[in-house]
Amino acid sequence: MKVNQAEIIISAASKKQYPKEPLPEIALAGRSNVGKSSFINRMIQRKNLARTSSKPGKTQTLNFYRINESFHFVDVPGYGYAKVSKKERAKWGKMMEEYFAEREQLRATALVIDSRHKPTEDDCLMYDYLKHFELPVMVIATKLDKIKKGQRNKQLKLINETLEMEDDDILIPFSSETGEGKELAWTTMLKYLNGKY
Repeated sequence: MKVNQAEIIISAASKKQYPKEPLPEIALAGRSNVGKSSFINRMIQRKNLARTSSKPGKTQTLNFYRINESFHFVDVPGYGYAKVSKKERAKWGKMMEEYFAEREQLRATALVIDSRHKPTEDDCLMYDYLKHFELPVMVIATKLDKIKKGQRNKQLKLINETLEMEDDDILIPFSSETGEGKELAWTTMLKYLNGKY
């Protein structure tokens, strides 16, 4: 897919601030510092629309990106970051639950995980949390370029089994560095956005 237009339109802390236009949405979830911003930037071919940071816990709101005037990417706060206060974490949890439970425009979630490692307990909890809301989930296994080719299938199998992925969800091996997996990610997302799944 060719992205001609991409812009961040609002950082929302509650549903009162969500965009009013009825565009379909894909949410992006993942642990702090797993590479969500790099994933967004690679998908839309921009260097720094989504700000990357070496400091975990940077995204503290729901960031809505309008793409080609036809849908939104919604970047949700990263999870599993210990240095954030309990009060902050509770606030994030409430904000995310409100979004995942009530947002009618939400079509699917891309769960971004690090393909080099076994999914963490937090990754598994997030996957189960999304399935609780009966959302389709694409698992984006990023940093693929950091794994030797001979090890990849073994790693992907480990991810699938650890998350106990449902048959109708899809695992997409991805590299923000090389762009590998980008076409499959777009094909999958467009099917969700167009209601073809």
